[in-house]
Amino acid sequence: MWAAIWIAWTAAFALAEGIALANKRDEDTLSENVRRLFRTRTSRVGRAIFAATWFGFSGWFALHILTETM
Repeated sequence: MWAAIWIAWTAAFALAEGIALANKRDEDTLSENVRRLFRTRTSRVGRAIFAATWFGFSGWFALHILTETM
């Protein structure tokens, strides 16, 4: 059951992102919205917060997958 939910969620995301990439409008892709949320174009603090968040999550996720803990 959970595998089907994750597959459906991934497919829905891929469809939404594909439509956003195909239509070439501004501020509709995940990347554009993350940049806007963290203000990475205009704020050094926003860039630092995004980087810390991204590297923190990536490190945790890698350990979580590889060691099957946490």
